[in-house]
Amino acid sequence: MRLPHFVFHNRDKMEVFLHMQARGIQAAIFSIPFSLSIAFSTVSAYEELTVTDGGSISGKVTLKGGKPVPRGFNLVTFPDPVYCGRISNGRGFRLLKEFMVAEDRGVKDVVVMLLGVEKGKPFPFQSPVIEARDCRFLPFVNVVRNHDKVSVVNMDPVMHDIQAYETSELGPRVLFNVPLPVNPHHPKTAGVDAEYHKHIPGTPMTQEIHMTKNRRIFVMQCGFHAYMETWGMAVENPYYALTDGSGQFTISDIPPGTYKLVAWHPQERSIVEREVTVPAKGSVEANLELLAREGARAGMEAVENPHFSLGILGDREIKPTVELQQP
Repeated sequence: MRLPHFVFHNRDKMEVFLHMQARGIQAAIFSIPFSLSIAFSTVSAYEELTVTDGGSISGKVTLKGGKPVPRGFNLVTFPDPVYCGRISNGRGFRLLKEFMVAEDRGVKDVVVMLLGVEKGKPFPFQSPVIEARDCRFLPFVNVVRNHDKVSVVNMDPVMHDIQAYETSELGPRVLFNVPLPVNPHHPKTAGVDAEYHKHIPGTPMTQEIHMTKNRRIFVMQCGFHAYMETWGMAVENPYYALTDGSGQFTISDIPPGTYKLVAWHPQERSIVEREVTVPAKGSVEANLELLAREGARAGMEAVENPHFSLGILGDREIKPTVELQQP
């Protein structure tokens, strides 16, 4: 097992580093916007049937107000700064961009779903596969299902550690915590090489998700690299969609009736919901608007610290050879 790469020549700096790393890893979990509570139905089981007179809902999710400044993580305070710094801002910081917003304010990867649908079209479900690639978990937003599985695979030549939680206004609860193996065919020097860009899958780690009552938000971080996050919303029926790059979504084959339509993004200020009535064989347009969180957010701004500058790396250099990030 290849462990993360640290080099420290000063004990005090090492102790401060370890404190900062632990704080960064836990910060996002314990500062989740707990206003994101959803009153899920108490239906014991969804019933599949043939829908002959179903309607559809289409619309667009947009962001109101300013786009949040990305969280900045000083790479010298985390393992593998050279390899993970292949995506950075040119000053030694990895930026975590949580909102993908189009020019017309459309928001990508918002989970839009109907609540309270007791019966309807078949509910096949493809368990999510999450990749650790270039020190990012991809995709950033997922749809999960309670009592189903999630698989995570390491494509990088550096070690990752997956820490998964469920959360609500009551706080987080650990779902699983397992190491993510590196494929042994990566060269031993790959983890300190900014020009190494080959991705080879390691052994996938597959875990089953078991959420407690009324908890539907899934979040996973890397225990070594706090800027690696991925989120999920647990769905209880097949009437959901992830918005595309322009913020558009469509949900089809909906039994006629009145439902609650909900839009969820992990960094929105509060759940967005509205009531919609779907006519038989008809269509409804429903546009939704998100507000980003305000105030203190997990992580730090990309502000240089003289005690943890790039000089601490000695002759190693952080070079954004994959992506030069802009705020």
